[in-house]
Amino acid sequence: MKLVRFGAMGKEKPGLVDADGVIRDLSGVIGDLGGTSLTTKALARLRKLNPAKLPKVSSRVRLGSCVPQPGNFIAIGLNYADHAAETGAAIPAEPIIFNKAPSCISGPNDNVVIPRGSTKTDWEVELAIVIGDGGSYIDEKDALAAVAGYCVCNDVSEREYQMERGGTWTKGKGCPTFGPLGPWLVTTDEVQDVQNLGMWLDVDGKRVQNGSTKTMIFDVKTIVSYTSRFMRLMPGDVITTGTPPGVGIGMKPPRYLHGGEIVRLGIEGLGVQQQKFVAYPG
Repeated sequence: MKLVRFGAMGKEKPGLVDADGVIRDLSGVIGDLGGTSLTTKALARLRKLNPAKLPKVSSRVRLGSCVPQPGNFIAIGLNYADHAAETGAAIPAEPIIFNKAPSCISGPNDNVVIPRGSTKTDWEVELAIVIGDGGSYIDEKDALAAVAGYCVCNDVSEREYQMERGGTWTKGKGCPTFGPLGPWLVTTDEVQDVQNLGMWLDVDGKRVQNGSTKTMIFDVKTIVSYTSRFMRLMPGDVITTGTPPGVGIGMKPPRYLHGGEIVRLGIEGLGVQQQKFVAYPG
C-alpha cells in the first residue's frame, strides 16, 4: 500500500493511493497514520479494504508528512561509504545515531525555512524507515518484520550549527521544516529490495546527488536492530538512514542554500518531493 496524509497543515487526514494513483480518504476507517495504526495487525486490516468504496480526494490537495509527529525521529550519520569519502570522514565502526526534532517534520512539498542567521543550510536525500510493531533488542533476523514501511526524507542540515557550534549534530538537524517526509509511506510488501533503490536530488534543476541504497554501510535490518538496543522503538517512529554523495558541504567549494532555490528529490518506488527554500521571515 501507498499511504498518505492530506489536507491543510495541522488538519491532515489519512488516505491511501489506489491502483490508478487516486487518493482515497481513510478518515472514516482510522483516525491517523501514526502509532498503533501502523502495526502489523492494523495494516492487515487496511489491506482488506476495497479502495473503490472509499471517497476520492482531489489531486490538487496538499500532502502532509506521510506520518504525524512520532515519539522518536532518529537519524543515522555517515552511513554511505561514498558520502563519508566526500566529507573526508572515517568509515564508522558502528552506526552513528543522533536525533532530529519531531517538530521539524513537514509535508513533502512544503516550503523549507532557512533558519535566522544561517550560512550553511544543506540538503540530503535519504531513505526513512517507519517503524510498525517496534520493540527493544530486536534481533536482525526479525528487524524487517518490525518495519511498517519506507518513505523519502530530506534530512535538511545547517552545517555550521551541526559542526561548528559545539555539542551534538542535533543542533543543526532539528530546525522547523528540516524534516520533509513523503509523499507516501510505502508498506514493506511493495518494496522488493530496500537495499537496491536508486535515489537522487536536484537543486534548481541540476542533479547533485545520484546514488543507491546499496552503498549503505549499515543496512536497514542492522540499523533497526542496533537502534533498538538503546531505546524502545514504538509504532510510527521514524529512522532516516543517511545520504549518498553530492551534498553541498562536500563540493569544492562548498555550496549552500540561501533562499529561492527549488530542491527536488526522490527514491525509486517511494515517490518524489519538491521544496522551495525560503529565507526566515524578517
